[in-house]
Amino acid sequence: MRHTRKGLVVAALGAAIVLAACSTDGSVDPSANPDTGTEQPAETQASGEWFDQAVYDEQFEQRSATFEGDPETPWLQYIDGEMTDTAEWATDEPMRACFANASISNPWRQTGFITMQQQAEALTESGVLASMEVRDAGDDDNTQIADIDYFISQGDCDAFIISPNSTAALTPAVERACETGRPVIVFDRGVDTDCATSFIHPIGGYAWGIDTAEFLIDNLDEGSNIVALRILPGVDVLEHRWAAAEKLLTEAGMNVEDHFTGADPTEIKSIITDALSAGDVDGIWMDAGDGAVAAIEAFEDAGAELPVITGEDEMSFLRAWQERDITALGPVYSNFQWRTPLLALEMIANGEPVPTEWVLPQVPVTEDDRDALIEANEGMPDGHYARFGGEDLPGFPDAWQNR
Repeated sequence: MRHTRKGLVVAALGAAIVLAACSTDGSVDPSANPDTGTEQPAETQASGEWFDQAVYDEQFEQRSATFEGDPETPWLQYIDGEMTDTAEWATDEPMRACFANASISNPWRQTGFITMQQQAEALTESGVLASMEVRDAGDDDNTQIADIDYFISQGDCDAFIISPNSTAALTPAVERACETGRPVIVFDRGVDTDCATSFIHPIGGYAWGIDTAEFLIDNLDEGSNIVALRILPGVDVLEHRWAAAEKLLTEAGMNVEDHFTGADPTEIKSIITDALSAGDVDGIWMDAGDGAVAAIEAFEDAGAELPVITGEDEMSFLRAWQERDITALGPVYSNFQWRTPLLALEMIANGEPVPTEWVLPQVPVTEDDRDALIEANEGMPDGHYARFGGEDLPGFPDAWQNR
């Protein structure tokens, strides 16, 4: 199951969408202009550049894999594979965790960080943690590198947790953390080294693309017109979502055109309005759900029949889906992963082996479970994510509601 980390990394979105409610925010790809750090136009990127058949096939199979562990605690489930022996770090003393975070610059990351803080509180009360020091890089590679080096230099971290801002830039800093001999947990986004004690992540972008494309194919006729709304080029997990979806939709005989929106609701509405003026639009595909409500509203403004649409497990989309009774799917990039690194530290303190590559479940929201998730998250803000997995933690629900 081991493969190049870059194939799975969730990179950081740039400042253009810092306030967008989306599941991935990520670094600029190497295809970006090296002087300005801005993305080159999409048309300059080679067709199929982001498609990796081997990783696609692996994630296709992982969608139906048997996950070890209790489905009631999906943040502890994993696909059976290589395990890391942690006996050397077993301890009865509370551990001091040092967390280098890429950012909390969008609601997906904010939701996850709240969950992580509440998990830390629970483990502090039980004596597993002495403390968790957090340094936030604000989506900046150099800041996060300095944060990791600060943790290393102070010399009193019992374990490192790192959510990398980008892949290549953070790899040497992660390796330096590994060289301390302390356990290192990398999660959410990967790096180009296998030195970490555990790399924790949901299945990945191809799985998202496969789930969403199959849903549209199942609910639309061959030859249907689909508009794909994409945030921006050059972010690998987003590109993987689209690469998988485009492959399947094209093979199924759908007419597909894709547009980059910058996650701007005004731009989304403009794209939909223009597409409707040119003819029927039967389906909407999205690589993140934060703009889904704007897309729906554009159809309503035009007096057009609402489309089949894929969004995300973000609450504003789920509520719009329920209120309008549309045909929809809410793909998920499991937000509950934010508590898994701390639970991995608990296992390490007990000397228990942990998955070397810890692949978490990634289960879309369907119409069958939508209403129950909306009810379970009553009172949560629109930018909250339904499958956040923190209902059993201290502070629920206030900590997430009063963000």
